[in-house]
Amino acid sequence: MRMKEAYQKKLQAELDEWNAEIEQLKAKADKAEAESQLEYYKKIEELRTMQDEARSKLSELEQASDKAWGDLKAGLDNAWDSLRSAMHSAKERFK
Repeated sequence: MRMKEAYQKKLQAELDEWNAEIEQLKAKADKAEAESQLEYYKKIEELRTMQDEARSKLSELEQASDKAWGDLKAGLDNAWDSLRSAMHSAKERFK
């Protein structure tokens, strides 16, 4: 397997995992009191937006040539780091 394909699979697996975690947050939000729900839903919306941006970057990577994907990798790494940090922060905040 080429490095680009392995990298794509790794990123897609993380996106899938984060989607499941967001769904868990949504389930908690649905059970929370009204005041807490607003905070949950706001954070979930932020996470979904970040996730959509990450998916868009992953799509760019999939379309990139084998030579060009290295240039996209830095941007992808930054997007993933931001989303990873936001997910960790949300999980800690809403334990």
